[in-house]
Amino acid sequence: MRYSAFAQIMTSARMNRYLLASGNNSRKAMTLYRKNLQLTQELFTIISCFEVALRNAIDSKCTTFLGINWLKNGAGFGGIFDNYKCHLTKQNINDAINKLPSYNHFKLVAELGFGFWRYMFAKNQYNATNKILLQVFPLKPTSTPVLQYDNKYVFNQLAKLNDIRNRMAHH
Repeated sequence: MRYSAFAQIMTSARMNRYLLASGNNSRKAMTLYRKNLQLTQELFTIISCFEVALRNAIDSKCTTFLGINWLKNGAGFGGIFDNYKCHLTKQNINDAINKLPSYNHFKLVAELGFGFWRYMFAKNQYNATNKILLQVFPLKPTSTPVLQYDNKYVFNQLAKLNDIRNRMAHH
């Protein structure tokens, strides 16, 4: 395909960074674009696997301490997320439950997105789960006076990963 047709399909604005990086060589620009797509696919696979591992680890830990229906019960009346500080968590859980044809805890876990699981490390959600979630990282480094490997640290690291994930998804 000629570069002009490629740039028209992908838009010149999108292709300009590749053209600039390739020293205005249109063939190299298209190659760079394709290489970026391949790299994005590989990285997206890794992040997707991490997302599944993270949510499963959180679910396993919470199931042990809070019971198999910890999400549904937590979003119900008097549940751990039934307060104004966790109202969005409660809403996300109930919205996900309503999307399911029939309730199943494991389908509910899969229905909740990466952003939801990231927010389990936000202050209020972390506190609501009795501060057990750092246990999903048994090999995390030991905190120092300078650097605390706490829920806030995990939350911020997951935010960076979420930003990368979203940038790739909206490539």
